[in-house]
Amino acid sequence: MTSAPLRPRLCLPTILAAICAAATPGRAQDRTDALPEGLAGIGIDEQLNARLPLDLEFVDHSGRKVRLRDYFDGKRPVILTLNYYGCPSLCGYMLNGMVDAMKDIDWAPGGEYRIVTLSFDPAETSQLAQAKRRNYLEAYGRPVAADGWVFLTGRRDSIRPLLEATGYHTRWDESTRQWAHSLALIVCTPDGRISRYLYGVIYQPKTLRLALLEAAEGKIGSTVDRALFYCYHYEDGQYSLAVMKLMRVAGVLTMLVVGVFLAVLWRREKRHAAAGASNT
Repeated sequence: MTSAPLRPRLCLPTILAAICAAATPGRAQDRTDALPEGLAGIGIDEQLNARLPLDLEFVDHSGRKVRLRDYFDGKRPVILTLNYYGCPSLCGYMLNGMVDAMKDIDWAPGGEYRIVTLSFDPAETSQLAQAKRRNYLEAYGRPVAADGWVFLTGRRDSIRPLLEATGYHTRWDESTRQWAHSLALIVCTPDGRISRYLYGVIYQPKTLRLALLEAAEGKIGSTVDRALFYCYHYEDGQYSLAVMKLMRVAGVLTMLVVGVFLAVLWRREKRHAAAGASNT
């Protein structure tokens, strides 16, 4: 059988080590002293606002040759996930966590955003990508996602430049026959720049929604969504209410209300004065 179960078997030491490696954004070499020897150098160097190499060539789940730019239409943000399909635990937990968060927001891949899942293992095939895609689309349960979530494989000379552009460090462990790697959703702008990294295996729906809204620069969602985003800022891996921004918004609204109130009073007084003048 080519596809692993959708819910992978729990391997607690491996999960904890990888989560610790990913939990604090920054340069990988700054964290190596705190990591087990086998994970030294594994991590993510954030490359915020860096442009992805969109001309890189890959193979999609149907076996068709594609370029990364095929999934950036200049209108919708893109979630990029870097995994490998034979991963016995971590990649499955990450993708399951993303699907759980996606279920709790009304936006969907194929609608307001797109998802590109890429295997960084050059030995993996499009047949395996197709099997994994089928599993996750079934778990998500919204037909529209079939048009908005692609699973890719590629050659080493395409995979490596993309890992470098995203600051993503991996290593093949011959003793375990597994890849050592970190975990993050990479939220990208519609034109292919890195907007935000979301770490771990559990994602808050609010955080995912706001990250997509931020990447789209407010061009998706309702007016209420954009107003809410203005009142939040990203810190320590999550969006929190920005009190100063909220106060500024409240101040502007107060001024508008007062201005409208004064304008109504002024017009009313003007009408009364005109009526009094005509009576005399």
